[in-house]
Amino acid sequence: MDHKVETLISESEIQDRVRSLGRQIEADYHDKPLTILAVLTGSLIMLADLVRRISIPHRIALIQASSYRGATTVATTLVINESFAPDVANRDVLLLDDILDTGQTLTALIRHLADRGARSVRTAVLLRKIGRQEVPIEPDYCGFTIPDVFVVGYGLDFNDDYRHLPYVGVLKEQEVVRDTQLQDS
Repeated sequence: MDHKVETLISESEIQDRVRSLGRQIEADYHDKPLTILAVLTGSLIMLADLVRRISIPHRIALIQASSYRGATTVATTLVINESFAPDVANRDVLLLDDILDTGQTLTALIRHLADRGARSVRTAVLLRKIGRQEVPIEPDYCGFTIPDVFVVGYGLDFNDDYRHLPYVGVLKEQEVVRDTQLQDS
């Protein structure tokens, strides 16, 4: 793999911010029945780091929701798979996602969890991308605000690669275009 990735947010910056978010979440949810529900697959790395920073009792759960397939950068129909999700009735849910892009996925999941009886639903995102949001939603917890660039690393992928990087990086546009064209041919 010869793609070029330029560091946007360093590993140490991410760890410092996750530590800070953990303290804030811990304070906000003290004495509440917290369930942290992570959206697969992009938020797994942040989930692992974040839950180790929260010392109050909490459940960890997973839900799969995706509107992107393969190397595409354009959202399609949202598919929700809650095979791994527990009952959230009468629980305070913190919905954890890797990136707030258009806002459609988070909005649909909030509505879905409310319909399932969650007492409250707040959102936490590692990244908030400026300039792409189509739905008015404000994350309750946000790691970093970034420009409208294609990012990978720390759980975020391009065609299922790069999730392992310990930092968030910008995948050079020509690499995204080249890979997308190769898939289309």
